[in-house]
Amino acid sequence: MPHTGETLGKGDYQCKQCGQVITLDEDKDRLPPCPECHETEYKSA
Repeated sequence: MPHTGETLGKGDYQCKQCGQVITLDEDKDRLPPCPECHETEYKSA
């Protein structure tokens, strides 16, 4: 399960709590806390 701060590569990740989708555009981007609810756990979207 992806967590905030991990470098996961390009793709879409959905917050487990509220469903907000975060898109990482670069392979070096780190997953941020959810901008809606500040949750730190995601799933691949």
